[in-house]
Amino acid sequence: MKKITAALCALLMLASFARAQSAEVTVSLNERFFDALLDAIFTNLKTPSFPIAAVSPKSEVRSPQSLSAISSFQKNNQSIENRKSKIENPLCDESIRLQREIDGVRTAVRFRDGKIYAPIAFAGSYNPPFVGCVDFQGYAETNIELEFDKQKQTLVGRARVLNVVLSGTGGVGSAFVTKIVQNSLDKKINPLSILSTDKLSFLIPVQNAGGSLRMRANGIRSEIVGGALNIYIAFEFVKG
Repeated sequence: MKKITAALCALLMLASFARAQSAEVTVSLNERFFDALLDAIFTNLKTPSFPIAAVSPKSEVRSPQSLSAISSFQKNNQSIENRKSKIENPLCDESIRLQREIDGVRTAVRFRDGKIYAPIAFAGSYNPPFVGCVDFQGYAETNIELEFDKQKQTLVGRARVLNVVLSGTGGVGSAFVTKIVQNSLDKKINPLSILSTDKLSFLIPVQNAGGSLRMRANGIRSEIVGGALNIYIAFEFVKG
């Protein structure tokens, strides 16, 4: 009985020692923080932009029957006109440029119903065949999902486009532009670096112990409370 009791005490001591080697740090980010950050980006840095990603929406792919009905003359003529359009519009910047505000909607980060929503205002242009350079603008409604990249010790977000509200095309190819915007935002802005945990880590020198300890993140969780994103980072202490 004494041996069993001693073994249980030893296990409890080991468990307490393991818990003592770990700690949790809380970082709270509210909407005002992101508003100030976005103001600083659009005021002090170049306008974030990226080239339009090529898309092939399924809805725009012709059926085999309709494809067979298109003559080689039409195909060749379209190719020539497409190249001609490109040459005649060398200054058409086929890109999407993020904006601070469009149509009364500001690029922002908002916490609603336990989720992270991010309206993204944008403007851009593209050069469709037979038409020439077309300017467009609008905003995308996105939802951001968080995940922890343990290898890079970074909390990252992935924006998922829920809806695109478009204006400024004059009705020219608005459905296709919406697909372009959605595809580009999905592929070009992800992943979003939210927090690098190594910036919160530091060395702890221990005198007369032959070394030092450092903090290493081994897990992360988050919750949205009271209009703020609370990030809980679990650290462990390892030999530096």
